[in-house]
Amino acid sequence: MGFTPLAGTRAPVRVWTDPYAIEPQAARQLRNIGALPWVQGVAVMPDVHFGKGATVGSVIAMRQAVSPAAVGVDIGCGMSAVRTSLTANDLPDDLAGLRSAIEATIPVGFAQREKAVDPRRVRGLEQAGWDDFWGRFAGLDRRVAQLETRAQRQLGTLGGGNHFIEVCLEQGGADEGRVWLMLHSGSRNIGKELAERHIGVARKLPHNADLPDRDLAVFLAGTPEMDAYRRDLWWAQEYARRNRAVMLALLCGVVREHFPQVGYDEPISCHHNYVAEESYDGVDVLVTRKGAIRAGRGDLGIIPGSMGTGSYIVRGRGNPDAYCSASHGAGRRMSRAQAKRTFSTADLATQTAGVECRKDAGVVDEIPGAYKDITEVMAQQEDLVQVVAHLKQVVCVKG
Repeated sequence: MGFTPLAGTRAPVRVWTDPYAIEPQAARQLRNIGALPWVQGVAVMPDVHFGKGATVGSVIAMRQAVSPAAVGVDIGCGMSAVRTSLTANDLPDDLAGLRSAIEATIPVGFAQREKAVDPRRVRGLEQAGWDDFWGRFAGLDRRVAQLETRAQRQLGTLGGGNHFIEVCLEQGGADEGRVWLMLHSGSRNIGKELAERHIGVARKLPHNADLPDRDLAVFLAGTPEMDAYRRDLWWAQEYARRNRAVMLALLCGVVREHFPQVGYDEPISCHHNYVAEESYDGVDVLVTRKGAIRAGRGDLGIIPGSMGTGSYIVRGRGNPDAYCSASHGAGRRMSRAQAKRTFSTADLATQTAGVECRKDAGVVDEIPGAYKDITEVMAQQEDLVQVVAHLKQVVCVKG
């Protein structure tokens, strides 16, 4: 459908949804971002909604600066998926046993492991670079030094909130009924701790004193504060990637135990809360994607809906107007508190019919009705991505 410019901003703010449908709080945030002197431009995804400092569903290109709040506190949060050789006919009618096996293998919610994962003992997991990766922990912000053991034990764990593990079936096309495995998670507590510490540092810097929103505080290139943030940021992004890789390998192992004949294609993985160095129109920029995936030409990505509506595997079209980006999901249309006030466990059971998942009060805030219509979101970004596969979950593990 193309974009609509948001009026009244210094830098161009391009919107891939109806600007009048954006909640007022989020619209103010977008205008605040567009007013920052370092901003080259902003692309607003169709799943946009209010967030801390910067909206969720925004892609911000900055010159010689970066705002930690424009990345988010779950640094490196993202998706992984893999297509299997199984079909719906291979699955049993009752999937409760498979769900229980997944939950027994991969800790969810606030849980962590009693003992850290040994990569050498996980089939299908990359072995390279682990010693160097953990060796760099000592160089992170000194205030997280005591969290190393916790970070190691949380590697390969799901977390809570909107994080999930799913078994899905492909919808339509030549591969109708093909089984996919999918998961959504990030950098767990260590990413959050690093993000919050750096946001706190940025808020106190003199050049951020007159910002319209102090949560948009930035670090400037060539300063010790920027160097420290980028060092910790890159590590947390890598932690998130490895966290998903560990879980996906373990998930593949669980499925292999139930279906020894299974085969796996090459996995797909993408961040949707991160920073990248990119160049547009000859200008080098730091691009923050907060609730958005990279959708460069040919890039494979994953755009989930909610725990009852399915997801999409996509291929990027490389649209430079959107800084080669696309949405990271359906996006919330109501807060968690509002969802709990609006819906009941009976509503949850109805909206997740046919999905083997939790249907208790603890996950009512994740009910499909609390999210935007993923079909509409996909229609609004046809110039950003093309659909490779439409998936529908049959098992959903929530934290």
